[in-house]
Amino acid sequence: MESIIRDIKLASQGHDKINWVKEFMPVLNVLNEDLSKNKPLSGKNVVITMHLEAKTAYLALVLRNAGANVAVTGSNPLSTQDDVAAALVEEGIKVFAWYNTTTEEYEKFLHKALDTKPDIIVDDGGDLVSLLHGERSELLSNILGGSEETTTGVIRLKSLAAEGRLKFPMVAVNDAYCKYLFDNRYGTGQSTWDGIMRTTNLTVTGKTVVVAGYGWCGKGVAMRAKGLGANVIVTEIDPIKAIEAVYDGFRVMTMAEAAKYGDIFVTLTGCKNVIRGEHITAMKSGAVLANAGHFDLEINKDELAELAVSRRTVRKNIEVFVMKDDRKIYLLAEGRLVNLAAGDGHPTEIMDLSFAMQALAVLHILENHKEMKNEVYNLPDEVNSEVARLKLHALGMSIDALSNEQKAYLGQF
Repeated sequence: MESIIRDIKLASQGHDKINWVKEFMPVLNVLNEDLSKNKPLSGKNVVITMHLEAKTAYLALVLRNAGANVAVTGSNPLSTQDDVAAALVEEGIKVFAWYNTTTEEYEKFLHKALDTKPDIIVDDGGDLVSLLHGERSELLSNILGGSEETTTGVIRLKSLAAEGRLKFPMVAVNDAYCKYLFDNRYGTGQSTWDGIMRTTNLTVTGKTVVVAGYGWCGKGVAMRAKGLGANVIVTEIDPIKAIEAVYDGFRVMTMAEAAKYGDIFVTLTGCKNVIRGEHITAMKSGAVLANAGHFDLEINKDELAELAVSRRTVRKNIEVFVMKDDRKIYLLAEGRLVNLAAGDGHPTEIMDLSFAMQALAVLHILENHKEMKNEVYNLPDEVNSEVARLKLHALGMSIDALSNEQKAYLGQF
């Protein structure tokens, strides 16, 4: 089966990008060295649906080096980097992806990846799982299990499992402590602002930033906004998270109230219609809307368009919507993941941790699928600890160990 990419001639700069990130992913490098020798995935087909950029490409290569036949497709129409896709094809990996796919192309590429008949899937948002439980159910007998990268995908998985409809075991890598603590907080926190600042070339300091959702991603974005000198408002539906935001030094209010004050709005809830027409009507001219949730549903783009008398692209990844009263509202990256659609995604060192956990999740499924039920699993605690140990070692840092006397005192014998 032939790959479908934009231009194989771009491969050279794609290789450069992949080689760059490899220099800063020591945990994945350790795993790659070990897996390349043992090749535990020999003969297995693995399909990866993720944001196809250099760090994802290195994960694909690690799994390939472990013996797997790997196929990769993108999980977002605007996050595929065509040069990286070309480089993977030159490495012998099947790729079905290009930048700026239409809805039809996006779905076609997912199907093409599934045509490789995967044994294990690595999903990002739940689209592969959804197809396997619907249009591509004929492939279910092949599936040993899979892993999920995002909060949105885990929500979809748990819904399927609660209804008794999940047909194979899935590992919620997103819910691993090492993942959400670092990836969601520090990764999203930095990369979201990378995307916003690179795209707008505006200051953050002195502005009022409204952060919708105070989960781990929201915590990271709010923390970085504060560090950049912004006045931060948090909107929440969970009273406990709201109090936490207050104690972290942020104002908390409803979106209806916050809409009047915000200069920059960032949504990170995993829900839909977080910013709606009623909020847009209350915003001041010049408000910038950005989404860092998985799907482009958090900002209601239909209602934004209906309220506008005109719209046009004013800069790459910035569209202005002019309201009837001449207010201008700016939407970044079509309301898609701003850190990937308008940036390079999470910092390399952060994804080193996350993708190491993805690789270990694939191995966990391979080794344990016969004993696993059709449920959503967390990675074992020892996997979290091992990834953290490897990262500390790479950073040249050491930690203490309990003595036998201390273990006895803590009841660990």
